[in-house]
Amino acid sequence: MSKNCKKAYITTPIYYVNDIPHIGHAYTTIIADTLAIYSRMAGLDTFFLTGTDEHGQKIEQAAKARGKLPKEYADEISARFKNLWDEFDITYDKFIRTTDEEHKIGVQKAFEKMHEKGDIYKDTYKGHYCISCEAFFTETQLLDGDYCPECGKETTIVEEESYFFKLSNYQDRLLEWYRENEKCILPRTRKNEVVRFVENGLEDLSITRTSFDWGVKLPKSINDPKHVMYVWLDALMNYLTALGYGTDEANMDYWPARVHLIGKDILRFHAIYWPAFLMSLDMPLPKHIAAHGWWTRNGEKMSKSKGNVINPKEVADAYGLENFRYFMLREVPFGGDGDFSQKALIDRINSDLGNDLGNLLNRLIGMSSKYSQGKISSQDVEKYYKKEIDEVEEHIAKLEPLLYDMQLHRYLEELWRPLSIANKAIDTYQPWVLMKEGKESEALALNGLIANILAKVAVMLHPVMPKTTDNIAHSLGFKIDNDSYTSLIINRELLDEFTIEKIPPLFPRIEEAVLQETKQEENKTDKEPKKNENKSDDKSGVNLITIDKFFETSIKIGTVTDAQEVPKSKKLLKLQVDLGEDKPRQIIAGIKEWYSPESLIDTQVCVVANLKPAKLMGMLSEGMILAAKDDEGLALIRPEKPKKAGTPVG
Repeated sequence: MSKNCKKAYITTPIYYVNDIPHIGHAYTTIIADTLAIYSRMAGLDTFFLTGTDEHGQKIEQAAKARGKLPKEYADEISARFKNLWDEFDITYDKFIRTTDEEHKIGVQKAFEKMHEKGDIYKDTYKGHYCISCEAFFTETQLLDGDYCPECGKETTIVEEESYFFKLSNYQDRLLEWYRENEKCILPRTRKNEVVRFVENGLEDLSITRTSFDWGVKLPKSINDPKHVMYVWLDALMNYLTALGYGTDEANMDYWPARVHLIGKDILRFHAIYWPAFLMSLDMPLPKHIAAHGWWTRNGEKMSKSKGNVINPKEVADAYGLENFRYFMLREVPFGGDGDFSQKALIDRINSDLGNDLGNLLNRLIGMSSKYSQGKISSQDVEKYYKKEIDEVEEHIAKLEPLLYDMQLHRYLEELWRPLSIANKAIDTYQPWVLMKEGKESEALALNGLIANILAKVAVMLHPVMPKTTDNIAHSLGFKIDNDSYTSLIINRELLDEFTIEKIPPLFPRIEEAVLQETKQEENKTDKEPKKNENKSDDKSGVNLITIDKFFETSIKIGTVTDAQEVPKSKKLLKLQVDLGEDKPRQIIAGIKEWYSPESLIDTQVCVVANLKPAKLMGMLSEGMILAAKDDEGLALIRPEKPKKAGTPVG
């Protein structure tokens, strides 16, 4: 982070009060909390915002179905979010509600200013409207002519008088912003989606409704009381009104936001509509809009009907809140979809946390108690173990950029490398042997090395696991705050002499799942093939098929927009492939032995596009890349000349 950046404004989306908090809400909020804790620890004046979005037709209908007024219903659901974040010790500075009077005043001021500027005009709108997503869609965007491309629910034709925002006027300025700010949208694959969408042309945006009343009224200066504001205009303004926009403006110096954290399903609203609104208001644009993926459970999409929706509180209560936080950030690369399973969570707790971290502290407590009555000094660490401490500092120096670039899994992966150095040092130098050989100073210096590695790791792990790392720091005789961050991380200093405090094991081993799994009925449509159905009709042993059968396979040309190695896999790469659809497909391909990730980006491949999605190492694969393999290796099947993404083969 730039040293002249004194403030950090970090936001979650405000969560829509149509349902109770689920694992996706927890994931976003935990990431934001991690960034906020780190920013404060690093000495930045930090403001962390979260809250609830409470207006719109969907809320009005949900309240009516329950026999309640919209505000009464919103109060109940909003309280559930706030109570959960309080139970999770989320360190937010403000919990905003769009029903707050200060928020309404700020939204009305923004509408008035955009209207005075000439960016808002009145007309009539007719189009396909999805009540669930609170959004209009064009004919070309719909699925099968009627269904919402975002949620799959049936849309309705809506025709009503409306005020429009001149979104089309901001197309060029938006493209310029994307072009000049490489990391304005993270990860890069999401930015590519947004750029393609805007390049295809923007239509003016309907920003008021007359078909329902539950929303922010237009300012009195407009004098049109039958209109309420479009829920997304209302909701997006929360990032400014929370700082006092339109009222006292006491905290407006926190703007612009350093990071807006969102789910990928609301990327278009944040990466297109929101920057355009800000341009109209002559406000600076956010530094980063970071969109994460969705979570599945044991490879299946979560839904109420399946009974497999994850309650984050139940998981945190069963396995420990901080273990849950670590798992969520470590398990999946930011931006990709993640899969939750108790087995994966237990493996992380027992392996990463128990074996690598917890056991290292236990070993240090045991060795120092045996050899030096618990006293540990850093005096001779660099004399005997300079190579190891220098390697540790190299890894620590890489961490902060990874955090703010939203590469959270890599942040934790890199943070674990010093732990490997520490555990390896014990096994290599064997302090018990050093003591027998009379090399007491080397053995005690090794204890100092391990203590300092644990201390530096604890400081950088603190944003993810604050209470756990406070316990580690207490055992090592220091406190995690800006002073220790500055001395141990920035200045690369070592611990003062201290006497280690014995503490109980941090991560007791878990032998079996704690929560009861919901067993799903097997898919009865996947029947066994009929007898002789695949019998060969050819002497070569090849199963002959008809031409109609062949054309059931959809093969398309795809452009690789992103490629990454799959951790812990010797064969797999994770690719994002553009098939000319609304968003790239994620494809897991076993080609790592023959292709590096860098060599694949912006190249073209042939993709079997109508395969049923499958899970590989817990990641969803939405297609198969065609390749040929012989004794000389593997080669991808590619078009002879570049073709438009999505071009069919056959």
